[in-house]
Amino acid sequence: MSTKRYFTPNEVLLHNSTSDLWVSFLGKVCNLTKVCQEYKGSDLLKPIKAFAGKDVSMWFNPKSGELKTHIDQDTGLRQPCFPHGRFVHGPPPYPASDWSTDFGLPWWKNKHLLVGNLSKNVKRIRIINVLASVEDTLEVCAEETINDISERYRANFNSHARSYTWKCEGRCLDMNKTMAENGILDDQPRFYRVNLPEDIYLPSLLVFYNDDLTED
Repeated sequence: MSTKRYFTPNEVLLHNSTSDLWVSFLGKVCNLTKVCQEYKGSDLLKPIKAFAGKDVSMWFNPKSGELKTHIDQDTGLRQPCFPHGRFVHGPPPYPASDWSTDFGLPWWKNKHLLVGNLSKNVKRIRIINVLASVEDTLEVCAEETINDISERYRANFNSHARSYTWKCEGRCLDMNKTMAENGILDDQPRFYRVNLPEDIYLPSLLVFYNDDLTED
């Protein structure tokens, strides 16, 4: 897959335990497994565990990427806002002797914890293996290239996916372009506007087997 990998919310949701915990926020996907190990047993993990595998964008300012803040009614000072409780690396609302920033960057700014991006447009497509007369349905990200989709197909359905030519409506697809860039229209918004199920029509990609076998 491309180095700038995209994930669907369903993929993020699979990582929902302290031994394998991801969250998404502001379009990013972050692996907090190491954070869970480091702060095992801490109350500061409770909000993160409660939202394991889910989106926590509501904790952050979408413009600055910083923690959301509010004006404290008692002090009149601007303080971090924790709607679900203070979490790991979040500063306390008042000066505290046990508060230290020796952890370095907070997890939401640590690029080493990022694993990719959350797709803004997830869609289901139909992949038809012409030789085998087999039809599979696959959830993909609109930002992905056909190569990326091919790798998803390979991981889920067909280990020889790299040995296929991909076509749509009789045209060979450019493997380095997205579906939209290949001229495959997204009709889901139109269906939504007229109250039709979004999956009433799924784009169909046809795969034609080549002679050269690839290794599993």
